[in-house]
Amino acid sequence: MSPELSTALANSDRLFDQAAIEAAIDRIAAEIDRDFAGGERPVYLTIMHGGLPFAARLAMAMRTDLEFDYLHATRYRGATTGSGLAWLHRPATSLKGRRVLVTDDILDEGHTLKAVVEWCREQGAAEVKVAVLALKRHDRRVAGVAADYVAVEVPDRYVYGYGMDFHEQGRNLPAIYALKD
Repeated sequence: MSPELSTALANSDRLFDQAAIEAAIDRIAAEIDRDFAGGERPVYLTIMHGGLPFAARLAMAMRTDLEFDYLHATRYRGATTGSGLAWLHRPATSLKGRRVLVTDDILDEGHTLKAVVEWCREQGAAEVKVAVLALKRHDRRVAGVAADYVAVEVPDRYVYGYGMDFHEQGRNLPAIYALKD
């Protein structure tokens, strides 16, 4: 572990341990299974990199058959605050007429998710649902963006772990932490 990440952990509160996170993921997996029952196999789009651990665990907890693809759109690029959206990879799977489930690590202000959902609709998706590991509690959300499935809610602090990074570190921590200051 780097000295920078060690220092961050010493100045952080652990919000959710692995067992609590996985129980919350199991809960929303059951909700998604119920909502997607009986329909065509959905396209399961993971937003890289942060969404990867959550999306993998969620997919394994679901009974719904999924067609996997991914996209990489980011505003952070290792920083703790966002800037303009950069599209690094778009899915190869056609979304035309398909049900789509987008998975991401966190819904903060919502700029990235809004752009991704709009892009899916522009590609002709019949339905777009969003599942996030964490929803940050604040009133700065972009109008018109919401998550259909939320595993946990986190305070309006810088959070990391379980896919979310602290300066591109700590994504593989099995818990969610929040900086104290």
